[in-house]
Amino acid sequence: MEKAIRLDADGLKIELTEIQGKEKQLLAAFQECQKGRCACPTNEYSKLASLEIEQTDGKLNLRLSAKEGEVFDSAEIGKCLDYTEKKVTSTK
Repeated sequence: MEKAIRLDADGLKIELTEIQGKEKQLLAAFQECQKGRCACPTNEYSKLASLEIEQTDGKLNLRLSAKEGEVFDSAEIGKCLDYTEKKVTSTK
């Protein structure tokens, strides 16, 4: 899985590519985060106001909006993405 993380004024935009064969599992994992059941080993989830997910042609686009006054640490978000990828890969 390749990932591009871009920080902007409202939060983060994440593009995940090269996810062939893992689309459904990744989508399910990120939907759990949308529902408030994120298992990532960081504190970044406490900063999350909303998470939008878009799936298109073999890639996922995530839009994370931070709570007012909060700023995401893109390195920690990267760790969370790595954790999610390992979790998905190990359950396949």
